[in-house]
Amino acid sequence: MGFNRFSLLLAVRLALIFSGLIAVGYLISIPGYHAATLLAILITVALAYEVYTFISRTNQELSRFLDAVRYADFGQRFQFGAVGAGFETLGETFTHILERFREDRREQETELRHLKAMMEHVPVPLISIYNDGTVTTWNNAARRLFGSTHVATTEDLKQFGDEFHQHLTRIQAGERYLTTFRVDGLEVRLTVSASELTIASKVERLISLMNIQTELDSTQLSAWQDLVRVLTHEIMNSITPVTSLAKTAVDLVDDAASRVNDESVIEELKDARNAVDTVARRSDGLMNFVSSYRRLTRPPAPQPGRFAIRELFDDVVRIASQDLPENIQLTSSIEPQELDLQADRQQIEQVLINLVQNAVQACENENADISLQAHINRRGHVMLEVSDDGPGIPEDIASRIFVPFYTTRREGSGIGLALSRQIMLAHGGTITFNNRPTGGATFTLIF
Repeated sequence: MGFNRFSLLLAVRLALIFSGLIAVGYLISIPGYHAATLLAILITVALAYEVYTFISRTNQELSRFLDAVRYADFGQRFQFGAVGAGFETLGETFTHILERFREDRREQETELRHLKAMMEHVPVPLISIYNDGTVTTWNNAARRLFGSTHVATTEDLKQFGDEFHQHLTRIQAGERYLTTFRVDGLEVRLTVSASELTIASKVERLISLMNIQTELDSTQLSAWQDLVRVLTHEIMNSITPVTSLAKTAVDLVDDAASRVNDESVIEELKDARNAVDTVARRSDGLMNFVSSYRRLTRPPAPQPGRFAIRELFDDVVRIASQDLPENIQLTSSIEPQELDLQADRQQIEQVLINLVQNAVQACENENADISLQAHINRRGHVMLEVSDDGPGIPEDIASRIFVPFYTTRREGSGIGLALSRQIMLAHGGTITFNNRPTGGATFTLIF
């Protein structure tokens, strides 16, 4: 309708101009009509100018519409009624088109924000590696994994270990690796898998990095707990009647000895009593020994609360100093001084005391310094360290120190470090060990 009206108005204007031109030609051919001729010329020029402004003003609006589409300026409005071209319908159509574009753009942006929010909250770290070696981290999990370390190229991945760098640079779509990620003295096991994407002729490998260290530790601990539970149950079932019968046998031997007058028989009964008594005492000792391992299968759940690490260290130093040899010095340091922790204080205190006692026993034959340290690493985790400058732990046994029942001391039970590890896993943290380059060992609690 608007276009028809435009055509009609344009045809009328052109007809008037054509009529004016005819009138001018006619008046010029008749002598004496100079004023009429001049007037006809002026009217024809005015009509031509009006047609020019009529078309140019409409073209300006059309050009404005096309520029709005080109530059995605969907806030433009078109009111052709003011132009006088009868294009109200066309103006409304242009406005509706831009509103539709704006609505589509709004929906796309909403969907994009939704996808970005979903990706940001995916718990698995996601990164992309491009053919030119550049790296993009896509979500919070990936940024937390790398911490404050800037990762922009594959060369930046070398600082997390050569194995990690090689796996990420060589992995192809569909492949899956188990790799070791090293950061801040901590080793974490990751599963690495890759997919290939092609977007706008740009090829990228989308890589997921799943931390399975906690699952490995939990599974291993659960397996040990199941084993200990079965062993203690079977041992207790077997030892309990032996202990009871041995004690009964002791009483029977004593009763028989009291009614016998033959010295030789009495001596033989005494030997038998001593043997049975030894069996009873060893059975009691074995039952107590087995009962101590039940702590690994029934650990108390943590009761977390916030406390100052300074107060925790003061208590540990005070308790450990009571039996501290003169050749060993125990110190503590915290950075920053007001650093605090959300955890079960009693359990963490017990872990630290156990680590200090282990360090004291490792250094008991030489002058040594043991230090408690607390700080925040680059990834924002609170770290508690127990370090000594003793002989350290030999490499051939370092991998087994957290295994339940494993100990290098004759009087040791082998559950101290295993229980400490279990406590840290219950807190969602971990405990690690490293030999110091200058000598000695460092045990680190990471929260």
